[in-house]
Amino acid sequence: MNLIKHKNIILKSSREFLTDVIFPNSDKKLPLIIFVHGYKGYKDWGAWELMGEKFANAGFYFVKFNMSHNGTTLENLNNLTDLESFANNNFSRELADLEVVINHFKTQKEVDSNHIILIGHSRGGGVSVIKASENKNITKLITLASISTLDRFPKNEAFENWKKDGVYYIEHARTKQQLPHYFQFFEDYENNKERFDVEKACRNLTIPSLFIHGSADEAVESKHSENLHHWTKDSQFKIIENANHTFGAREPWEETSLPKELNTAVEYCIDFLTK
Repeated sequence: MNLIKHKNIILKSSREFLTDVIFPNSDKKLPLIIFVHGYKGYKDWGAWELMGEKFANAGFYFVKFNMSHNGTTLENLNNLTDLESFANNNFSRELADLEVVINHFKTQKEVDSNHIILIGHSRGGGVSVIKASENKNITKLITLASISTLDRFPKNEAFENWKKDGVYYIEHARTKQQLPHYFQFFEDYENNKERFDVEKACRNLTIPSLFIHGSADEAVESKHSENLHHWTKDSQFKIIENANHTFGAREPWEETSLPKELNTAVEYCIDFLTK
């Protein structure tokens, strides 16, 4: 199929960020998929481009984007180089970014605004659940290896040190960078605890939802997706055997096809969306 791609479209919420679109050359209006990356993620990570192509080939208008405070910049797309921005990220900002993306792309001439789907990976899954419960434009929800609570903050002594010092660091496993998190991240969560309650958001969902997890996820236990399924009325749960947190993908991904487990996940998604 002849695919059309537009890379690095600039949108703006609290600051500018980049988006990509992939869609088939078609006379018909297309269902819109918005992919929401997770913690330490970005739109050009690993196999997300190939994933977008597979969705586009199946007849969808696929959007992926960088959260405005994910640590990438307009010039440097594949590294977390803006650590000040990264440190100032929080869930309110991520939800605001996602709202900007929805509002921008639902009005595109190729898009069928009656069919808007969110697909969130990992932390992006939790963010997508909350947005789907708030935004009545969303018609279906999918999560991949999602968390079921946004409260993933350090506990005990580490928390007290964070509060005292105003910053705590997590080592990036791949790059060995020390990634800073300012205490405002926790304060934003505390100030919006009710809004950021993933269980409550799930119980408010009335749209069809699909929660996918790998049986060998090393970062987020599959119990998280089971929780989401348990809390959500109209939902399905799929486990992919031997799949890790990124369904076999890694950065950089130099193959020309999707890893087997991610391909299976996307096929589950397409099946769910087209039935």
